[in-house]
Amino acid sequence: MTTVDTTSPTYCEIAEGHPFHGPYHNNEYGFPVVNESILFERLTLEIFQAGLSWLVVLKKRQSLNAAFKNFDVECVSKFDRYDVDRLMNDSSIIRNRLKIDATIFNANSLISLRQTHGSFANWLFEKNPLSKEEWCQVFKKNFKFIGQKIVDEFLMSIGYLEGAHHENCHVYHEIKKLKPIWLIAK
Repeated sequence: MTTVDTTSPTYCEIAEGHPFHGPYHNNEYGFPVVNESILFERLTLEIFQAGLSWLVVLKKRQSLNAAFKNFDVECVSKFDRYDVDRLMNDSSIIRNRLKIDATIFNANSLISLRQTHGSFANWLFEKNPLSKEEWCQVFKKNFKFIGQKIVDEFLMSIGYLEGAHHENCHVYHEIKKLKPIWLIAK
């Protein structure tokens, strides 16, 4: 029998009043997203978070945006070995060659999805609804540095999976008004 730890604070509780978590929690996390650059940024941030705390990623977010040209898919898809070297020497970002290489590969995957589905947002919408395991399999076929946790968090962050906020959170009710995919799919 699995027991649930009800004493650990939720992200909604941790974020309250926090200088980094608060704005992300209140204005972005769980809100529906269709903008390609934002979707690409969210996926990349989740990849860069692997093995680290979300706070580290949020603190480096501005630098990651600058380093990856505001997650402009066209620009990042053209990054070459010189760009990888530049990024590996940039102490303002999370320097991990596998994650950097994955970001460039994933930008190229997004361009391919544009050709087959019109956009990343369309691809996501056309795949829905899938189980968490099916989502992970689909992502692994198209992207690098992908695992179940990354896919789950990415999909929660863009309104595709429920769970970003607890029902007593004021943001939960704001998001419900926007009719996120997880609510429509019920």
